[in-house]
Amino acid sequence: MKTCDNIYFVGMMGAGKTTIGRQLARRLKKRFVDCDHEVEARTGVRIPLIFEIEGESGFRRRESQVLQALSGERDLVLATGGGVVLDPQNRKRLAETGLVIYLCILPDELYARTRRDRNRPLLQVEDPLTKIRELHEQRDPLYREIADIVLEGGGRTPLAVARQLEQEIRKRCEL
Repeated sequence: MKTCDNIYFVGMMGAGKTTIGRQLARRLKKRFVDCDHEVEARTGVRIPLIFEIEGESGFRRRESQVLQALSGERDLVLATGGGVVLDPQNRKRLAETGLVIYLCILPDELYARTRRDRNRPLLQVEDPLTKIRELHEQRDPLYREIADIVLEGGGRTPLAVARQLEQEIRKRCEL
């Protein structure tokens, strides 16, 4: 049986990692952390400003540092940033230090969920839906590569998803 000291949510922006992760952490009596929020807390600035000053590569470097620090903790549910899987070292760290849950939501649904959100630098382009489709095509295989659980599609409440995941985790893990 796999030990699940840490549980990591991966998936595209808007997939529900933070919302579902927070509810799951409460149900499992673990601490919840959102990686993007932690990057902002540690830098003292919002992610769009990091992108503006340092570009995506600067943000990814900071994201990897936060992931490295947090993955060394115990009893944590972590909502990762959507692009955390682009770095092979991050994928390795996630796979080796906890249970990875991929929330797979199709691009059209992701667009509906994120189209009004101005805090997502990668979507501040002329055609955000096309960008989401490109990112999904690039990242989906990487999420699947490390996922212990793949949860396909939306359509259910975050609480219903958290309950389902709790049951699955309790079957698979020593908690």
